[in-house]
Amino acid sequence: MSTLDRRSLLRAGGALAAASTLPALGATTASAQEPARTAAAQGVSAQAVPGQAAIDVTPALPTRSPLVEQRADPFVTPPTDGMYYLTGSVPEYDRIVIRGASTLDGLTTARERTIWRRPTSGKLGGYIWAPELHRIDGKWYVYFAAGDSDEPFRIRTYVLESANADPRADGWVLRGQVTTAWDTFTLDATTFEHRGKRYFLWAQSEPGIATNSNLYIAEMASPLALKSAPVRIAVPTLSWEIQGFKVNEGAAVLIRNGRVFVTYSASATDSRYCMGLLTADENANLLDARSWTKSQTPIFTTNTETGQYGPGHNSFTTVDGADVMVYHARDYRDITGDPLFDPNRHARVQRVHWNDDGTPSFGVPVGKGGPISRLSPLDAPTLFVRHYDYKLRVDGNVRTVADSQFRFVPGFFGAGTVALQSVNYPNRYARVVDGVTIRVDPYEDSDAYGRAASFVRVEGLADKTAVSLRPHDSRTGYLSHDSGRLVVAEPGSSDARKRATFKVG
Repeated sequence: MSTLDRRSLLRAGGALAAASTLPALGATTASAQEPARTAAAQGVSAQAVPGQAAIDVTPALPTRSPLVEQRADPFVTPPTDGMYYLTGSVPEYDRIVIRGASTLDGLTTARERTIWRRPTSGKLGGYIWAPELHRIDGKWYVYFAAGDSDEPFRIRTYVLESANADPRADGWVLRGQVTTAWDTFTLDATTFEHRGKRYFLWAQSEPGIATNSNLYIAEMASPLALKSAPVRIAVPTLSWEIQGFKVNEGAAVLIRNGRVFVTYSASATDSRYCMGLLTADENANLLDARSWTKSQTPIFTTNTETGQYGPGHNSFTTVDGADVMVYHARDYRDITGDPLFDPNRHARVQRVHWNDDGTPSFGVPVGKGGPISRLSPLDAPTLFVRHYDYKLRVDGNVRTVADSQFRFVPGFFGAGTVALQSVNYPNRYARVVDGVTIRVDPYEDSDAYGRAASFVRVEGLADKTAVSLRPHDSRTGYLSHDSGRLVVAEPGSSDARKRATFKVG
């Protein structure tokens, strides 16, 4: 079946460069500064100023974006026996690969093993999409979508099984198709356990509904078969779900704060691809469609400021108890031909934050670079430094989490200085204005801007595990919390030193 055939089928409803790890105080050189400032003057806005390598201040969390290039539909396991394992769609759509490492960052350079390759003809000889790797009752299972050689888009869901402790080892056995209620376009299966029951959650085209794919859930009898009839829990009807194609797909599950959250992806796989959210109470009957509510607006979308396009098809893992989202996105908007055959959907990771009401906050898809940081003053550890109208202040319950996310990058003036780069406006850096106020302003190729946007980072004045930041042009003043404002002040007392000390997380 041709690409044009697939488009007809779907329309009918049938179917970074890795960041350098720098010394603790972020030493840099004049030779690194000048090219960066020149590039910025030429209008670089969607990425960090070239030459500004991010400084690792949160080594436990992912420090690279992208994590792995050309791995769409990325899935990373929860840490298992000290290891993370990653799989995803390869550009050729012809095999299933797995890599493993003891840290998320280690996945970038980890050796990749092919555990299964499609046959040269017949059943499962078509496109291979979106594998997920799950450990269930002491065995590994890979759920994946596959077409046939003569009809590569006749996509159905299949499962592989391995009894080995290491999923990269040989010995995988194809256990066959996961049979659902209809023999139709079926893909993007995931599985999870809740309250002693195992569930299957997937995307499928249902006869009689003029969409490309809806979301369904069922209880499982075993890792290979369903126990209950499918329950439809989401249909693409909102404007942002039906751009190009009418799609709900790529579900991922996160159970936290008394609720079951399901993220999913919508619309065509170009820059219009985005993510939505379903929510159910953890005590509800998950097999009752009435238990689920859908967000009326997308929760993760293309961001032109950070230069990330079509983010979606995510999974979740954890690092030291912190929730981390794994997803793909492109570095450019315009694509020649069918987006499915553009290879540059890269696997990316970033931390999930939580609002005061217990709902997840995903921020924006961040651009290329190193670790993302949030700063909390020691005197008010539940609050965060954030920008509002481009002025820095200290707030709680920051609903737009990206307003409180920054990167530490080498400063523009002085050996050992750092700069604070806004994550959602990466051409803006924190700088001191009028000697007291701090703003995030667009980069300027000038000495005055460079001095005002450079800081000396030292051990926290009130806590050595935290940091304090002294403006380059100040001998005694430090960034300090002052009743919700972020200012430059002299820490002359014990309380003042707490206000000038920030936890980074």
